[in-house]
Amino acid sequence: METALTRLVGVRHPIVQTGMGWVAGPRLVSATANAGALGILASATMTTDRLRDAIHEVKSRTREPFGVNLRADATDAGDRVRIIIEEGVRVASFALAPSAELIAELKGAGVVVIPSIGARRHAEKVAAWGADAVIVQGGEGGGHTGEVATTVLLPQVVDAVDIPVVAAGGFFDGRGLVAALAYGAAGVAMGTRFLLTSDSTVPDAVKAAYLAATVKDVTVTRAVDGLPHRMLRTELVDALENSGRTRTLLQAIRRAAGFRQLSGLTWRRMIRDGLAMKHGKDLSWSQVLLAANTPMLLKASMVDGRTDLGVMASGQVAGVIEDLPSCAELVAGMMAQAASIVGELASGSASMRA
Repeated sequence: METALTRLVGVRHPIVQTGMGWVAGPRLVSATANAGALGILASATMTTDRLRDAIHEVKSRTREPFGVNLRADATDAGDRVRIIIEEGVRVASFALAPSAELIAELKGAGVVVIPSIGARRHAEKVAAWGADAVIVQGGEGGGHTGEVATTVLLPQVVDAVDIPVVAAGGFFDGRGLVAALAYGAAGVAMGTRFLLTSDSTVPDAVKAAYLAATVKDVTVTRAVDGLPHRMLRTELVDALENSGRTRTLLQAIRRAAGFRQLSGLTWRRMIRDGLAMKHGKDLSWSQVLLAANTPMLLKASMVDGRTDLGVMASGQVAGVIEDLPSCAELVAGMMAQAASIVGELASGSASMRA
């Protein structure tokens, strides 16, 4: 199925695996790429040295195009951009809108730039700055999210920009792909659905928690870092929402210390990164620290398997996913289902004309 997305990035199928911290590592990205979709490596939870090693590992596993996701507001974003360019990565994906200067630097080196956005005005801004495409995430999506549903946000953005638009938030099968294409999208991006594959390195106990979740078990909370964050409801989420300011601050300092040891960042830089995520919000000091070390909260679940201590970012689709296919099985199944639906629609239209 050829679309503006497949032509732009050189993949066979209009499906994107998003850059989820601690989840989208070399194994998942390469499996996605080999399945004919676009795998995106998550770099926000990696040091720059680890990022370069991870890129090399993906290259050793596949010859297909792949991308790297990074935070545009990270203090070392420029260094990560240079690694992407030096290593010849096909796509640079951004969790927040990159500056016009970063876009120009990447495009000048032949890298395709695809920011993720959550509002029409943000899509218009990055398109004016030269972005090649955008991933539009509606409120159903996991992690930091907005309030507007994909079915409302997607057509707004498609009508507003002249670059390919990839739909995210609420997609998990071929039916969703066809629906997105009907809205004018060039493909779909999925996080939770790729997390729940056999190629994902997420611990089995964590996958089991996702599979057991109902739609009502996926919540949006501001308790972690002051921003709307869609995740599974866990003991930690309940504790943060019900704790007083002093206890929450102590928990934040303890977790920040763990992330500092893991990442090698200084306290000054961690606080600066946390403040960079405020986005004009009035955050408490505990929320600033939690914003800076959210990667530690994710690591506790996604790497260590501690569902009681970590956060589990999740799209609402977790409530309707019941299996753990390989990436190859997932992509092939989606494309077969989409082709069948398109064929049935074409046949029905022909019958009506007759």
